[in-house]
Amino acid sequence: MAALVKAINAKIRSHPVLNYVCSTHFWGPASNFGIPIAAVMDTQKSPELISGQMTFALCIYSATFMRYSLAVTPKNYLLFLCHAVNETAQLTQGYRYLNYNYWGGKEKEGLVKAVDAGKEKAKDLEAKVETTVKKAVGK
Repeated sequence: MAALVKAINAKIRSHPVLNYVCSTHFWGPASNFGIPIAAVMDTQKSPELISGQMTFALCIYSATFMRYSLAVTPKNYLLFLCHAVNETAQLTQGYRYLNYNYWGGKEKEGLVKAVDAGKEKAKDLEAKVETTVKKAVGK
């Protein structure tokens, strides 16, 4: 049985693509891609949910591992890509956080909500007036 496992392992390791797919240089970044996928999906959520501290920490984390992925031998371009996507998403989140909390985004959102509420009240009032006019004309 051990000889069979050794033979299969030797066969896998002799093929460059299979050798790469069976290595930590592939599976590490592949399993790590959950972080940037979640970050990209979070860019569609409300900016009030963003944690500024966590976004900053993830920016530092991704920048560090982008550098690390090119410092190891052999260079791990898949790990670099994973952290480059995450860095981009985190910088986007950081901009959204700063815009919402410090550059007037919160006030703008409140103003938009107030305008929408005013439009809704105007529609309700219009419907009441229309009903009253129809009753008065009908009498």
